[in-house]
Amino acid sequence: MLHNGREEIKRGIAVHTKSGVIALLLGLALALPVQGRASSAHPAKKSRSAGGEVASGTGDIAKGAAKGAESLVAGAGKGAVDLVTLHPIDAAVSVGKGGVSAGTHIAVGTTKGTAKIVRGVGKGITHVF
Repeated sequence: MLHNGREEIKRGIAVHTKSGVIALLLGLALALPVQGRASSAHPAKKSRSAGGEVASGTGDIAKGAAKGAESLVAGAGKGAVDLVTLHPIDAAVSVGKGGVSAGTHIAVGTTKGTAKIVRGVGKGITHVF
């Protein structure tokens, strides 16, 4: 009887091991195609048209100018407050920082915008030819 018990235990382990391997292989087989389908479900990103590039570049130039004006006004306002509170050196520093920040924002916006406009014009020219 003990001998039969051992055989049943061995057979039970073998069955569990075989079913575990089968379950693992089945899981892998089901998981791999799902991963492949998920990546192909997203279409490739479409590039912007020539007109879209020019419009986006114009928007970037306008954003840079707006941020620059905001920085200039903020610096001038802080400088005015410093001047009224009798801190002339701090006032000059605030106005200077506002001017530098404004120049930076305008330069960055203009550079980005001009690059996009040039790219859009290039796309338009190649589209014609």
